[in-house]
Amino acid sequence: MFSGIVENAIKVVDLQEEGTNLHITLECPFSDELKIDQSIAHNGVCLTVVSLPGNGTYSVTAIKETLDRSNLGLLKVGDLVNVERSMKIDGRLDGHIVQGHVDTTAVCKQVETLDGSWKYTFQYNVPKEMAIKGYMTVEKGSVCVNGVSLTVCESEKDSFSVAIIPYTHDNTNFKNIKSGDKVNLEFDIIGKYLARLSEFKNG
Repeated sequence: MFSGIVENAIKVVDLQEEGTNLHITLECPFSDELKIDQSIAHNGVCLTVVSLPGNGTYSVTAIKETLDRSNLGLLKVGDLVNVERSMKIDGRLDGHIVQGHVDTTAVCKQVETLDGSWKYTFQYNVPKEMAIKGYMTVEKGSVCVNGVSLTVCESEKDSFSVAIIPYTHDNTNFKNIKSGDKVNLEFDIIGKYLARLSEFKNG
């Protein structure tokens, strides 16, 4: 379980394909605090630490299912990845409840520079039957974009915008996102449960 509060944006230093799997090695300032089998969210995708090669790095493995549902298969050496260790049970929930299970990807359609902030607009394609189950955004609701907990503004049927403050822009890979780039989305789990309960109530 995560909160969508990114700890660091860290660099990919090696990518190795093995069958349909992708082994990703990243350079991380807190690598000496990690353990094998530990869960870390990468651009919002929960992955398990599988090795600690040293020199301030660790490795994770993404399987085909993960690569198909996320933007991790598009990574290149040198790319920045947003990472967050799992939430402590006694900690504050500064973002919102994030499972680390990416629902779909979205494409950045526009980046607007405002007076001291940025507005990003993303478009996604979710079938109507999934939207009814809560796989959608709502105005002022929560959404997780590349592992970052954000508040939705200008929610439309297949798109939404988010406002990014300077701290988030500078300390996550949002600073590198441009029009045409693909990002990971996780819709609000509470919304999914409410939609599911409504299905049973009306069914």
